[in-house]
Amino acid sequence: MPPEASARPSITQAEVATLPDGRWITRWTFGAPGGVTAEVLSLGARLEALHAPDRDGHRSNVVLGGDRVAELLGDAAYFGATVGRYANRVARGTLPLDGAVHRLATQDTGHTLHGGPDGFATRLWEGTPVREDRRVGVRLRLHSPDGDQGFPGALTAQVTYLLDAAGELTIDYRAVTDAPTVVNLTNHAYFNLAGEGSGTVLDHLLRVDAAGYLPVDDDLIPRGPVEPVAGTPFDLRETRAIADRLTERHPQLALAGGGYDHNWVLDGTGLRTVAVLTDPASGRRLEIRTTEPGLQVYTGNLFDGAVTGRSGRPYRAHAGIALETQHFPDSPNHPEYPSTVLRPGEEYRSTTVYRFTADR
Repeated sequence: MPPEASARPSITQAEVATLPDGRWITRWTFGAPGGVTAEVLSLGARLEALHAPDRDGHRSNVVLGGDRVAELLGDAAYFGATVGRYANRVARGTLPLDGAVHRLATQDTGHTLHGGPDGFATRLWEGTPVREDRRVGVRLRLHSPDGDQGFPGALTAQVTYLLDAAGELTIDYRAVTDAPTVVNLTNHAYFNLAGEGSGTVLDHLLRVDAAGYLPVDDDLIPRGPVEPVAGTPFDLRETRAIADRLTERHPQLALAGGGYDHNWVLDGTGLRTVAVLTDPASGRRLEIRTTEPGLQVYTGNLFDGAVTGRSGRPYRAHAGIALETQHFPDSPNHPEYPSTVLRPGEEYRSTTVYRFTADR
């Protein structure tokens, strides 16, 4: 790592754009000179950019993002955003809870995705710069009223981004409620360790520490039981090139549009390493640790050039890979899955850590 990366991390704040209703969007930029630096927007509590050095010390932005506010409210709404109140899918917008059935807002598919049509990704969060334990970053809060997108209970959500000089970005989530509800928050960054807009991630190497995954139906809703990854393209327990797996014939890959859009059932519990992504060309390496039981991997199968990144290049199929640490999709309709219920007096907590290094 360049010697400058040992310098004290700093943070700046600026108003960078306005929403259609005139409200300002704030950007916080933080990190150590020469090392990893992050840019977070108040719109969607969004990780807008993440600049990381390669093996030669050259820095590139390694997350995808829309270049205009209209994109961040449209086709790029989830790029880098904090999604919720329930990340991933809830089948048919049906939420059973304590003997009652709540009807959630749905998208055109007839299902609820990432909290509904007006989920947390397009909300303006309130943020405050934070310094603690030789780390610097921003803490953002959002209030979601009772009945928001059909979810019961008034929820106060908080996400904190903290970056240290060694290139470790911690994302910590918390939430409290005044009535029973469900919560499942995650960050929806798409990574390309070769650099945003540089092409596909098919030559990236991926390892996921999971012996099981959740097969899906035609609408990408989990069918039910966990199935073993052994003998399938979903076996990533040994590091493999993404292209090697996606070229294998398997009906589950076809259902997702020619790639992954599935939940891996992670090994172990507590804060532990669950995945490693590497770009052999640049040497950049991303290690992911999390407290969550699942990892949704999406390989950008349906990117069609509708979103143009900060590089000025449109994103096409496999331009990035999402590695979303979370609870399982559609858990409210599967009592056998880990529970996502949050009750008054409890606190939802979740932590994910992205550690960036460069292989020599």
